[in-house]
Amino acid sequence: MNLKFRVQAKIKKPIEEVFDAVYNPKKLSRYFTTGGASGPLDEGTEVMWDFHDYPGTFSVYVKQTIKNQKIVFEWASAVESNRLTVEIDFEQLGDDMTLVTISEAGWINEDQPSLDESYSNCQGWTQMVCCLKVYLEYNKNLREFFY
Repeated sequence: MNLKFRVQAKIKKPIEEVFDAVYNPKKLSRYFTTGGASGPLDEGTEVMWDFHDYPGTFSVYVKQTIKNQKIVFEWASAVESNRLTVEIDFEQLGDDMTLVTISEAGWINEDQPSLDESYSNCQGWTQMVCCLKVYLEYNKNLREFFY
């Protein structure tokens, strides 16, 4: 078995605006990385993400960035020795609609801790796309009400 998942949401904003809200650390910190992000998600960089509502800082290793199309990064698994891969895809659906798809994979163990982590991360990314949608469409920080 290969543990992986995919979540998605349609956001009623142009693709350039949606991409920038994920790529740009100032915007990302307004709805997701509430403790801050150390830099933009440029290919080949290591970025630190921090969350007020979750302990610790996370290293994000950006593997690929294609403007207005895709961001791919790796980060450490909390229960396995390998890194997990997150891919965020942006697809334009007309002039003012964007489909955001987030997938995560890389768990190699078929044990309860790996299952639990994959479920938790799936929940987290689902909440992230919900927060992104509310931030861009309504200019509200939904994350502060989630936790």
